[in-house]
Amino acid sequence: MGKEELLNNPVLGIFFKTIDIAVNRDSKISAFRAFKKAGENLEKGMSLIIFPEGKIDDNYPPKLGEFKNGPFRLAIDKNIPLVPVSIVNVWKINWDDGAKYGSKPGICDIYIHKPIDTSKLADLDADILKEKVFQLIDSKIE
Repeated sequence: MGKEELLNNPVLGIFFKTIDIAVNRDSKISAFRAFKKAGENLEKGMSLIIFPEGKIDDNYPPKLGEFKNGPFRLAIDKNIPLVPVSIVNVWKINWDDGAKYGSKPGICDIYIHKPIDTSKLADLDADILKEKVFQLIDSKIE
């Protein structure tokens, strides 16, 4: 899933038009449709990557933003495990478009956490799951 604006990017647009689920972040209807399509794709056995903050922090250096509930409810509803991933230092290499703080080649550190089973969770557990994943991801960020 990705923000709808990426469809207009000359490079990323090709990728997003073929395999991405675009979301207009200002529209609840768009978000509903995107999660419905995401659920259908999960039922077909496809993988899904969601950045649960739903945005890139405007502050420099960035802080991990509050997570939205949708990805966690989706995982519980579809009874699929979550694999949290901490992307540790990419902001030091490429901050947004690079115009203000610059971009440079480098190596990004990525930590893949153990999968979290959602098979025994109910919709009421979404907030607990969201907080657990937030703490896991945040624990690896500098």
